[in-house]
Amino acid sequence: MKRVLLFLATNLAVMLVLSLVANLLGVNRFLTANGMNFGMLLAFAAVIGFGGAFISLLMSKSMAKWSTGARVIEHPSSSTEVWLVDTVARLAKRANLPMPEVAIYDGEPNAFATGATKNSSLVAVSTGLLQSMTREEAEAVLAHEVAHIANGDMVTLTLIQGVVNTFVIFISRVVGYLVDSFLRRNDSESSGPGIGYMVTSMICEIVFGILASVIVAWFSRQREFRADAGAAHLMGSAVPMQNALRRLGNLHTEPLPQNMAASGIAGGKGGFMALLATHPPLEERIAALGRN
Repeated sequence: MKRVLLFLATNLAVMLVLSLVANLLGVNRFLTANGMNFGMLLAFAAVIGFGGAFISLLMSKSMAKWSTGARVIEHPSSSTEVWLVDTVARLAKRANLPMPEVAIYDGEPNAFATGATKNSSLVAVSTGLLQSMTREEAEAVLAHEVAHIANGDMVTLTLIQGVVNTFVIFISRVVGYLVDSFLRRNDSESSGPGIGYMVTSMICEIVFGILASVIVAWFSRQREFRADAGAAHLMGSAVPMQNALRRLGNLHTEPLPQNMAASGIAGGKGGFMALLATHPPLEERIAALGRN
């Protein structure tokens, strides 16, 4: 419940901020007495679409800590924590990265990397993963997360999300305007958008939003393949990463909060839902490593 309330409150705050920005810039006045100002609408869509994506990116590290209860290891208090910090430091050096923050949290086997930039990143691993895997397998998982940071995956996915958000907002309102204009073509007395505009825009935003999610999910799955390959490079062999993925397949993994689903090591669905999965099936990832 705490995670859900935090997620809703954060999204509401983001939308209020973006609405205020759009109002201050005047880009929310794209519907005029003479029709729709498409240039203004595109600017409005970009503010909302990219603004929401980048605010989420800037807040990603703090949100990850809050939603998982991850504790940053500043002074290792056990041999496991010493090993964890030393391993991430060694992998980051191999990848020519600044040292990320390293965190640990209580939960089922999983791990994630997040952060707005390579200079402000976080690698977190669950106690369940550390207890369920060998040191070599756990190191491969950490290498996978470090590879995400090295590849700039968080920023790349944010840009893609911003682009699709912008087009969803823009096209939905254009379609809504055209439908509303058609429905009111014989009504010369009315001015401004009618109910047809609002209803059509809402429906289109939902439908186009689902299609956009398919596109973003496809890119997310491709970055998982790249991060697996990056882990194999950092480890000097694909075998540890393959073994780690096989181990994950035999473990009960707990999904991360919805706003972080694409960040975890575990994931992948079959059937129709595979189109919306942020991670490829483990079998495909293992096979792809074997081909590299």
